[in-house]
Amino acid sequence: MVKYLTGALAAGAVAVSLLASAPAHAQSGEPIKIGLGIAMTGGLAGPGKQALLGVQIWEEQINKKGGLLGRPVKVIAYDDQTNASTVPGIYTKLIDVDKVDLILGPYATNMIAPAMPVVMQKGKTIIGLFGLAVNSEFNYPKYFAMIPTGQNTKPSFTEGFFEIAAKNKIQTVALVAADAEFANNACEGARANAKKHNIKIVYDRKYPPATTDFTPIVRAIQAANPEAVVICSYPPDSVGMVRAVNEVGLKPKMIGGSMVGLQISAIKTQLGPLMNGWINYETWAPTKHFLNPDAEAFLKEYQSRAKSAGVDPLGYYLGTWGYAYAELLGKAVEGAKSLNDDKIAEYLRQNTIPTIMGPVKFGKNGEWTESGMMQVQYKGIKGNDLEQFRGMDVQNIVAPAKLATGEAVLPFEKAQQQ
Repeated sequence: MVKYLTGALAAGAVAVSLLASAPAHAQSGEPIKIGLGIAMTGGLAGPGKQALLGVQIWEEQINKKGGLLGRPVKVIAYDDQTNASTVPGIYTKLIDVDKVDLILGPYATNMIAPAMPVVMQKGKTIIGLFGLAVNSEFNYPKYFAMIPTGQNTKPSFTEGFFEIAAKNKIQTVALVAADAEFANNACEGARANAKKHNIKIVYDRKYPPATTDFTPIVRAIQAANPEAVVICSYPPDSVGMVRAVNEVGLKPKMIGGSMVGLQISAIKTQLGPLMNGWINYETWAPTKHFLNPDAEAFLKEYQSRAKSAGVDPLGYYLGTWGYAYAELLGKAVEGAKSLNDDKIAEYLRQNTIPTIMGPVKFGKNGEWTESGMMQVQYKGIKGNDLEQFRGMDVQNIVAPAKLATGEAVLPFEKAQQQ
C-alpha cells in the first residue's frame, strides 16, 4: 500500500505542477480540488493515461480562462493500478483526507463499480468514464456515464455487429468473454442481440481475466463451427485473442464485437495486418461527422504533448473522452453556479451540455438518451506504421447505417485479404 501511495502522490504532484505553470485570470481563494483514481499502470494503463492527459489539458485550459466560479482548479489523480481492490481506498482518501470538492470516476466498468459504495455513502456526484451499465445495479441518482451507449446499454456494444450478421443471414454465433464485470455485461447484451435476431448461440463460455494462452479457447470455438464469433475482452486478452485466431486459422464469416484495446494506437501498430477483417466497436472516429473545431484543437494540443507524456500518440480513444468528461463536470458546476453535489447532479439531469465530443444529454440511470456506438471493420493494414491509423484509410464504419463509410466485407477470410 505504501508503494502505491507513493506513485499516486507523484501523480498528484504532476497535477499541482501543471496548475502552477498555467496563468490564471481573475481567480481568487482556495483551489477547487477535483479528485480521481485512474489506471496509470497495469492492463488499462494505455487508455487510462490518455484520459488523464485529457483531464490535465482541460485543467490547464480552464485555469487560463479564470477557473471555475472564479477559483483555480487543482486535479488530484491517483493510480488505481488496474486493480479494483485499490479503488475504494483511493476514493475514501480523496474525499476524507484530501477533502476534494468534486470527483471524477475511474476509467472502465471494473474500476467504477467498486468506487460506487464509497461515493454513494459520501453523497458525491460521479461521472464514470466508459462504464458499461454500472448504475443498473446501484440506481444512484447522482451517477452519470460518460460513454455513448444510450439507454440500451448492454446490447449497445454489439448491436451493430448483430445487425450486419442478420443482414448477411448468419445463423450461428459463438460468445466468449473474460469473467469480469465489463465483459460479462457486454456478453449479456450480445445474448440479447442474438435472441433479437434469431441467431443460435452454439458456444458461450468465459475465461479467467489472467488468461495468457488463448489457443485452447480458439480451438474450442473452431470445434463449434460458428458463422460469427463475438469476443468481449479487455486490452491484454484482446491482443491474445487476435493472435490466437490468426495462429489457429479460425475462419468464421464475422469476428470481433466488443474488444477493448483495438482502439489503442499502440495495440493497432503492434498487431498491424493481423487486425484486417475484424469488426469491432468504436466510440469515435476521425470523420467529418465527429471532427468539430473544438475536438480538432484539443487533438492538436494532445498530440503535440503525447510523446513527452508517454501516452497514445493519437488520443482518439480516451484522450478526447478524458477531456470531455472533465469538461462536462466543469460546465455543470458553472451551470449550477455551485459546488453542491445535489445541485450539480440536478443540472446534469436537466440540461443538454455541449462538449468536444458533441452534445451530451442524460436519461434514466445517468445513461445517455441516445446511443453513439459504432462498429468498424479494419482493412488494408500494411506493416506496423502508426500513420496509416491517423485517418480512415484502414477502417470503415460499417454500422450504424447513418454513420457508415463503407459496407462490411464478409466472410472474414476475404476481408483479411483486402
